[in-house]
Amino acid sequence: QVQLVESGGGLVQPGGSLRLSCAASGSIFTLNVMGWYRQAPGKQRELVATITTFGQTNYADSVKGRFTISRENAKNTVYLQMNSLKPEDTAVYYCWLGPGNAYWGQGTQVTVSS
Repeated sequence: QVQLVESGGGLVQPGGSLRLSCAASGSIFTLNVMGWYRQAPGKQRELVATITTFGQTNYADSVKGRFTISRENAKNTVYLQMNSLKPEDTAVYYCWLGPGNAYWGQGTQVTVSS
């Protein structure tokens, strides 16, 4: 079984920054993809960013240039550095591990408000 534990959410003012972390444990394939999705109230869950074991990244257009995803393979940990945050970034952010059997974290709330 795989577990994903997120941390780092919170309340921040517009223009501020937050860093999310997600540590994976359990039976994890060496080659995998980790990433972040988010879900705002009343909206569908959407992709934010993903990163492969080899460091290939993919971002949603809405966060390009503001968010940076990175990972430490030895720790099975993925990070999301979020800068220049906007109110529309407010959502529950979920850590994800795939492909194939997909695993999800419990989610961490990010609120951008003055």
